[in-house]
Amino acid sequence: MISAGARPQGAHPPERPAPSGNVKATKNDWLDLALSVLQRDGVAAVTVLALSERLHVSRSSFYWYFRNRGDLLDELLKRWEDLNTRSIVTQSETPAASINEAVCNVFRCWVDPDLFSPRLDFAVREWARRSETVRGALDRSDGERTAAIRAMFMRYGYPFEDAMVRARVLYYMQIGYYALDIKEPMEARLTLAPHYLQAFTGVAPRDEDLASFRAYAMLHGGAKDVAMVEACQ
Repeated sequence: MISAGARPQGAHPPERPAPSGNVKATKNDWLDLALSVLQRDGVAAVTVLALSERLHVSRSSFYWYFRNRGDLLDELLKRWEDLNTRSIVTQSETPAASINEAVCNVFRCWVDPDLFSPRLDFAVREWARRSETVRGALDRSDGERTAAIRAMFMRYGYPFEDAMVRARVLYYMQIGYYALDIKEPMEARLTLAPHYLQAFTGVAPRDEDLASFRAYAMLHGGAKDVAMVEACQ
């Protein structure tokens, strides 16, 4: 996941060989830089001239890999979908012994920058305000994400409408966390996790429901040992 403040992530597609001569930037160099600029400065800053200057290559080399700027932007959208949307869908489909463990699998997207990038998501949401095409892609993505979480709840016996509402509450709450730019330590969120789980699922979580997620969060989210946090409460 591209982290909330850092590097572009995601699997890189096979590259077309760089042209001969002094041009050294690869297609992925262009895409990685463009994704970074999109996150930090917005889509208006993603220009061929600006990227070429930062890569120290000529603008003409851009057209070795892309037909035009629109082609580049299309590939940036695909990277966003492959990272953020695909991660939520995949985590929602991961087998789990209980609904609370299943929700914890989705929670991994919120703590692991290799699975989900809030900064990239909001760059795309801002971009969607200016582009009907991107707005459509964003709406489809939000729909796909909530549908995957709804299907997860339904696998554990929740009726369709109940599962739909729970999926929306879970997903919209997390997007709201990002929108409000809440600065909450990971340790605090982990301590509250059992309460969130019961609110989302209506089922009191067991220790085994949370054990794997806590270990994962400590590894990927920079959290301290939550047991130490809880012991001080």
